[in-house]
Amino acid sequence: MAEPIDDANKIAGRARLLRRKQEGDLSTFLFGRVPPQAKDLEEAVLGALMLEKDALTAVIDILRPESFYLDANQKIFLAIRALFERSQPVDILTVTEELRKRGELEVVGGAYYVTELTNRVASAANIEYHARIISQKFIQRELIRISSQIVKESFEDTSDVFELLDYAEKGIYDITDQNLRRNYSPISSLVSKAITQLQTIKDHKDSVTGVPSGFVELDRITSGWQPSDLIVVAARPGMGKTAFVLSMARNAAVEFNKPVAFFSLEMSSLQLTNRLISAETEIPAEKIRKGNLEEHEWTQLVHKVDALSDAPLYIDDTPAINIFELRAKARRLKMQHDIQMIIIDYLQLMSGTGENRNSNREQEISNISRSLKTIAKELNIPVIALSQLNRSVETRGGDKRPQLSDLRESGAIEQDADMVIFLYRPEYYKITQDAEGNSTIGTAEIVISKHRNGALATIPVRFIDRLAKFAELESFMPPSEGQIRIIKSKMSELPEEDASNSDEPLPW
Repeated sequence: MAEPIDDANKIAGRARLLRRKQEGDLSTFLFGRVPPQAKDLEEAVLGALMLEKDALTAVIDILRPESFYLDANQKIFLAIRALFERSQPVDILTVTEELRKRGELEVVGGAYYVTELTNRVASAANIEYHARIISQKFIQRELIRISSQIVKESFEDTSDVFELLDYAEKGIYDITDQNLRRNYSPISSLVSKAITQLQTIKDHKDSVTGVPSGFVELDRITSGWQPSDLIVVAARPGMGKTAFVLSMARNAAVEFNKPVAFFSLEMSSLQLTNRLISAETEIPAEKIRKGNLEEHEWTQLVHKVDALSDAPLYIDDTPAINIFELRAKARRLKMQHDIQMIIIDYLQLMSGTGENRNSNREQEISNISRSLKTIAKELNIPVIALSQLNRSVETRGGDKRPQLSDLRESGAIEQDADMVIFLYRPEYYKITQDAEGNSTIGTAEIVISKHRNGALATIPVRFIDRLAKFAELESFMPPSEGQIRIIKSKMSELPEEDASNSDEPLPW
């Protein structure tokens, strides 16, 4: 009688499995399957590490303890790595003793198992290849783990879908970041690339090698915004930070056809567009906001807005965007539209990953600034981030010019940035004349206070308040007459005379 009952149970089990499969429960596909693993290769790699003293240097940047499937192998690898970090010899005896000190020798299978590992392989000849296979199996297991968790949470009605999307993005990014790091490059290939770049610069007629800002003197100092650079533009509220970067975004996209991504955390995309239209058509922003346009102004708007409509400028106004969302969107924009520059308005409104709830805001901002630098390097494009200044500027006497110490909430911003630019408008502080008695009404200064690859400078520009627009001064005095104040950067290798005021374009 037992056989019919067993057959019935088997049929019922198959029916349940089929029903779950039809319902789309993907997690059932994982039930009963063995996770990807390479136990034989794990044992061979551990054996090779104990056979040859230099073997670990070939795999130290490929393998981590969690890369091993078996818990015993993880513990043995941890013991081997601990010996390596203490510059002690790695062999059967030292590894066995290290495991004994840790109280894990019997857990891994005793001295016999450690000894047997060396019998699995004759030499360390193929250890790097074997290590990469182990790493690939680990990546597969991680993908299965994250996917299974996503499937499980997706079936829960209580799960927040946006938090789930963030978890999925973060999980995949962590796998990539921790397991697919860039390798080193030999100097021969780097020299070749450097010479090619120098030749390109030499052949470039206007000496602007990066993304142009549209401000002649600023581009003369910087040679345009350079790939992989993090540029921080800082000023007090109301000084014109958004107007300045909007002017640069417009110049790059309209005048030079460079695709630009603008992430606005403060203003809506429509507000920014109205500002751009005002600057482009030279119709006061207040009129555009109210729609109170004269007939000739409508004609002017229709005629001039075409250039703006065709510009490769992409605006994202997601509020409180976190660094993972920004990275994901930046990657997509780079892939789909080959963006050449990212602008973020502004840094302090971004949110962190939320991983460490005990961290303070300063630590969170530090993490954000480091991540922005990482994005700039990964996508090989300049990232311009706006930043607020603290209130110490207002309480200071004198002309209240900003300093690097005024950067709000984190010294890491100054540390991570390749360039720090301050915007200063004397008119903002009711200063209507400079030391020479010249009017400061409608003028502003672009103050380069940190420049990792060039000179420091103070560049005068024009600020048109009614259009919320920065522009060139109507007439520039020759640099030799003192209009542009250039200070040699401590990080510049050029002689003092090369950083002096000169009519010749600077080499950077």
